[in-house]
Amino acid sequence: MFNNKAILITGGTGSFGKMYTRNLLDRFKPKKIIIYSRDELKQFEMSQTFSAPCMRYFIGDVRDSERLNQAMLGVDFVIHAAALKQVPASEYNPMECIKTNIHGAENVIRTSINNNVEKVIALSTDKAANPISLYGATKLASDKLFVAANNMVGRRKSRFSVVRYGNVVGSRGSVVPYFKKLIADGADSLPITHNEMTRFWITLQEGVDFVLKNFERMHGGEIFVPKIPSAKITDVAKSISPSIKLTNIGIRPGEKLHEVMCPSDDSHLTLEFNNHYVIKPGISFVDGHNDFTIDRTGEKGKPVEHGFAYDSGTNPHFLSIKELQEYDKRSEL
Repeated sequence: MFNNKAILITGGTGSFGKMYTRNLLDRFKPKKIIIYSRDELKQFEMSQTFSAPCMRYFIGDVRDSERLNQAMLGVDFVIHAAALKQVPASEYNPMECIKTNIHGAENVIRTSINNNVEKVIALSTDKAANPISLYGATKLASDKLFVAANNMVGRRKSRFSVVRYGNVVGSRGSVVPYFKKLIADGADSLPITHNEMTRFWITLQEGVDFVLKNFERMHGGEIFVPKIPSAKITDVAKSISPSIKLTNIGIRPGEKLHEVMCPSDDSHLTLEFNNHYVIKPGISFVDGHNDFTIDRTGEKGKPVEHGFAYDSGTNPHFLSIKELQEYDKRSEL
């Protein structure tokens, strides 16, 4: 699907962008991969590893629609990964989070339509479902923008969908590298925000595979949610250091005890597929396509029960300490 295609990744120097780039180069023969991000040092460092002739590095901010429009010229597919993601930082710097996560999303949509990009997938987060944090609220607004964008295209071919998943093991925002650093620095305890806290758990590779597949599945307007396991934060800590003391420091600003990916209020819109869920748009599309029970690969979904919620605290699949250690090893490959 990506052979001889031009792909742009916003926020492409992040954990996801680098793994996605690696997979594109290993599994396909793209015409061009454009890494669009703000940090010249990260781009330089990434270019030392990813230096194939198809690689392009554009310094730019998703807040800058003019620069983004230049980068989009001739692009076939866009993965929108750029965001301000740190929950407490977003609580203290709300307008900066809004500028990047909401205004930036609007710029990605507008420039994609202007350049007749074929398909766009925006990365979301479990924090966008029933949000209590500023970060989650901005990502919910972003999700809504990308769904509604399918009604803005007119006769153009651009289509937009969203992928929502949980904590990515080993990424820069993950607690795992933080815990490991504390232990390496000689800490005699690990900080736990709450003993009952749970999170959805996914590796970078699993996240990349899910996004790649959803480019094939998407009609436009879906929010794709993978079926993934949950983990208890206390078990995460024990999987790294079984005997270390745990210190309860309290829930941080904007944090939840448990995360949700499919809220019960959206149960009338939620379809269950074999390995994932799809939250259908709550609005009708003017192009007439409003049946999401069969995706473009032919896979069929079925409606969930009324009131269904996909919650990290009630998820039927919880990882054991041994399984968490295996996940950690996989994330290092």
